[in-house]
Amino acid sequence: MLYLLLINGAAFAAYGLDKRAARLDQWRISEKTLLLLAALGGSLGAALGMRIFHHKTRKAKFFLLVPVFLAVHAALLIWWLF
Repeated sequence: MLYLLLINGAAFAAYGLDKRAARLDQWRISEKTLLLLAALGGSLGAALGMRIFHHKTRKAKFFLLVPVFLAVHAALLIWWLF
């Protein structure tokens, strides 16, 4: 559970930092890294980051893959708990 808290916090922060960098025309976090954080268990943090920061919401691979990762992670968590 600690891993899930950390990876979701990292994903959420990464989406927020990348949005800030985009607005300031600074160095960006790669899309590969953002999706990797979501795939490695940070899908909830990524989804919240997309929604709260309005970031990567128009990119097809993000609005398709992040919810898929979230559904898979939720199913795995439910299976693990029960």
